[in-house]
Amino acid sequence: MSAPPIFFSDYFGVARDKVESYGAFDLNLLADVPLFVDPFLLFNSSRPEYQELHRDILNYLRFLKSIAGDDLDRGTILDLFRFQEVKQNWFGYCELGNEGHGLGEEFARDLRDSLGRILSADGENVGTKSDHLEKVSLLRSGVGLDNISDFATNLIKHYLLDFTETFAKEQLDRAVCASIGVERARFNFDTQTWATETRYLPVFDGQFVLLTPTDMLVHDETWINHSDMVKRYPEIVAAVDDNVQRSKISRYFEQQLGKDPTPKTTAAARVSTLRTFPELLDLYIRLKEEDGSSATAVSEAELAHLQEVFVNFFADFVNGFWALPEMEGRPKTTSFDEAIYRANVFKKWVEDKDGYLSLNTASGTASEKDVQRLIFLTLQASRFDVNREVNNGRGPVDFKVSQGSNDSCLIEVKMASNSALKRNLERQVEVYKRANETRNAVKIIVFYSEAEEEKVSRILKSLELDDSESIVLVDARADNKPSGSKA
Repeated sequence: MSAPPIFFSDYFGVARDKVESYGAFDLNLLADVPLFVDPFLLFNSSRPEYQELHRDILNYLRFLKSIAGDDLDRGTILDLFRFQEVKQNWFGYCELGNEGHGLGEEFARDLRDSLGRILSADGENVGTKSDHLEKVSLLRSGVGLDNISDFATNLIKHYLLDFTETFAKEQLDRAVCASIGVERARFNFDTQTWATETRYLPVFDGQFVLLTPTDMLVHDETWINHSDMVKRYPEIVAAVDDNVQRSKISRYFEQQLGKDPTPKTTAAARVSTLRTFPELLDLYIRLKEEDGSSATAVSEAELAHLQEVFVNFFADFVNGFWALPEMEGRPKTTSFDEAIYRANVFKKWVEDKDGYLSLNTASGTASEKDVQRLIFLTLQASRFDVNREVNNGRGPVDFKVSQGSNDSCLIEVKMASNSALKRNLERQVEVYKRANETRNAVKIIVFYSEAEEEKVSRILKSLELDDSESIVLVDARADNKPSGSKA
């Protein structure tokens, strides 16, 4: 049985080194990779086209400021201030698939209310070389890396379309590409509307795919960000030239600090002071601009880690796991039988086919989310219907396997290291079973050490679940396996 395609290079039949030499990341088409567009890398780039992209972002913000009166109707706000996630680039925080949340109404309101402070007025000297979209994250709590990236990606979407279209025409077979009408491809300032453009693009699972240059991407945080600003508060205040103003700021900070301050109250006092004195935000941005040479895209070390986790890790799984004869199709029984069967095939791969080596890497052990992705791949061999992240108001489960409305089974993956494992086993699955109107649930528990194995054994025994067929224990220990394959 052939494995489902995971990577851009696999699905589109192009060598991975061609994707990487083009300057793009070999996308994982199973799940988003946590990479994000940083607008500062566009601003600080030596490439004129990147600098132009940064100006495009600011021009759009200035346009929004020109229309952002109190009487702005909700429809206009939703059309011009709110953005959907550009899911076709397969970047973000979505653990399975690429369906992120995008920028909702709250971000739209925050942006509209912040424009006056993000953008300097004509002739105003704020001490920075440029205005920056990221300033909204300094002004508003809850505006994070993914929000800034989503906004910037929407504004540079036309460039990403060019970038991908060129690669598709030069490297990809026509059978995996198509001419597609892409909505909101570019903003037309003359008509004040978003334009649809027809582009020749690679197509996967009914939607086009976008490649993004790695030199505009970051992994952990944008160069200008809220947590860094709070951390550098003393340095920012020290940069205030006016002695009187600096004393005023310090008095305000001391008042907010109170007696016997804790780290939490100190951080809160810093945030309050930074927001009360707008010039401090501009000083922080100026410091970041002056140190712009230190701002780099995702580093080689980060790329190597992401390559290991999101590319090599899954490649090892595909090469070893999908070769198992057990992955071949089998007659349909019940959804519970199917869920147990697939869980035990995964267990065999880990314990008997050296799969544990893929779960134990130099970067550490595979996380719960990583294992969920592998279980999802396991279930792709099933002829049952498989839904991910079922949520009926009482919390999500990982998967639901079903055939028809009267036969379904839930599957949940847990790490033995989870501090809430016992409570989860006691309550969670029973709640989920009632919520999803299914009588069956399978729990897959993965352990990496002798201590974790003993912990799980004690918990199951105390709950009288040690003989339960619905619980599948997966021994991913690296310290109890003989050298060489046991296959």
